[in-house]
Amino acid sequence: MLQKFQPRRLGVFSVLFDLGRFRALLRRGELGLVFAGALVGIASGCAVTAMSYISRKLHSVIYGITDYERLSSAAMAIPDKSVLFIAPIAGGIILGILLYILSRTRKKPMVDPIEANALHGGRMSLTDSIIVAVQNLISNGFGASVGLEAGYTQLAAGIASKFGYKMQMRRADLRMLVGCGAAGAIAAAFNAPLTGAFYAFELIIGSYSILTLTPVVVSALISTMIARLLAGDDFAIDIDHFGAIVPADYLPAILLGAFCAGIGILIMQGVAWVEELARKSSIAPPFRPALGGLVVGTLALISPQVLSAGHGALHLNLSTDVTLGALLGLFLLKSLASAISIGSGFRGGLFFASLFMGALLGKIFAYCAPYFDHATLTPVVYAVVGMSSLAVAIIGGPLTMTFLALEITGDFPITALVLAAVITSSLVVRTTFGYSFATWRFHLRGESIRSAHDVGWIRNLTVARMMRPDVHTGSIDMSIEEFRKNFPIGSAQRVILIDKNEKYSGMVLVPDVYASPIEKDDEEHGLSDFIRLRNEFLQPQMNAKQAAAMFEQTKSEALVVVNDLIERKVIGLLTESYTLRRYSEELDRRRREVSGEL
Repeated sequence: MLQKFQPRRLGVFSVLFDLGRFRALLRRGELGLVFAGALVGIASGCAVTAMSYISRKLHSVIYGITDYERLSSAAMAIPDKSVLFIAPIAGGIILGILLYILSRTRKKPMVDPIEANALHGGRMSLTDSIIVAVQNLISNGFGASVGLEAGYTQLAAGIASKFGYKMQMRRADLRMLVGCGAAGAIAAAFNAPLTGAFYAFELIIGSYSILTLTPVVVSALISTMIARLLAGDDFAIDIDHFGAIVPADYLPAILLGAFCAGIGILIMQGVAWVEELARKSSIAPPFRPALGGLVVGTLALISPQVLSAGHGALHLNLSTDVTLGALLGLFLLKSLASAISIGSGFRGGLFFASLFMGALLGKIFAYCAPYFDHATLTPVVYAVVGMSSLAVAIIGGPLTMTFLALEITGDFPITALVLAAVITSSLVVRTTFGYSFATWRFHLRGESIRSAHDVGWIRNLTVARMMRPDVHTGSIDMSIEEFRKNFPIGSAQRVILIDKNEKYSGMVLVPDVYASPIEKDDEEHGLSDFIRLRNEFLQPQMNAKQAAAMFEQTKSEALVVVNDLIERKVIGLLTESYTLRRYSEELDRRRREVSGEL
């Protein structure tokens, strides 16, 4: 009898094409996470390259420049200046139409990588991420004064999150994969793997651990190689020959860091002010980008260097001598164009805009150099220090911007100078303002998060999940004799009293009733002398931290859970001991995740 031929599958292919085995491989240990980080790095490099290519094609088609020219520097040579005015308005109209469609079809707010890792355990919508990337491409491609880095990180992190969710990764591993996506995006954008890795640690994951080090670095390295292989672009700053840094150079660098911190706070508040002004106006959201495009187009007629992110303008201003008045004017125009672009509804971030404006501030500060005795810094070095300092003030991540300075200059002594400046800038912003640009926008929306550190678990550990639904209830009108008959000693520790409308009226401890001597008048009077916590209760949406604070405030060992403040219908009971135990268990679990013990 002939047997049916069944080909034998090879080991590696059987794992790759068997979804169950592939999931097991990724979840098996650190090697699986490294492999997952490598896959995310490949996807990130491809995503960044594709977005960069589309953006340059849009610039080429709309403004008539070549694919190899940067808009912010090449636009000055465009003969027909009307396109500088018309293009941002056209982009605003297209974006407004897209916003109108989205307002009718998608009601949930879009989650970015920081918010996803802080509140949702790394869960992001890939569809939303693609929409954000498309909005960012429209904004940047038509000349709005925003960079592509927000779109890069959103798309790469969204791909990573979707992949991790499909592979059923654990919460900590999913957050790490989102960090890998963001690391790969920034690394590919700047040809700077160290910058990308520390961007993930400081801004996306919110912490550093040995367990996350290898996957994140592998993702950044592979993404950089993929992007360079596909695009071959390289972002670098030539600082010419520069001698050794002397101790006198640190004073102006530190002062420049503090100066950039103050300017960064003003820029963040300016963007928030424009957004608030737009919200309070009678202009409907779909019409705001076109109005913003009108302002940006007008500013572009004054100086085309305000268009797009500013890559070409940055190199142009670093390589040429510019007067103080021209630098001040360009800085004011760029900061206004960026604030108007974001505030009016264009999609994008201030990552590269902060680098460009910081470089301008550095060169402006260089005019004060003669007043510092024995200082030897050149205007280009001041520009690098200012670039990193302002980026730290607005974006955050001191080590991220320090490594960016190292990787784009290749000069370690200057990197040490940059480190002193960015630490100063970060310290000033944290002590006087307390937010980066992303977390400041969360604050304006009512969120309390200040970083990507995982606080979502405490919000998920709610009273509704911890409470016990089986509670003993009784009528508030019953007499003591009826109470003792219905609840014999030992049958229950607490009885929840409700009125005729099933509304919570208080709590009675059964031992208290039995411990008190009974008089005839007491039996007629009822349970009023034994009722506790008449208006102290929990609600199901409260988290463990809020519940623990309520226990501390009421000095009670247990509290009733009611459905809401109006109906006050009893739905459960929660004890202080169980709340603290669950809270402690979750804290210990997060500690072990951070330390790599899980």
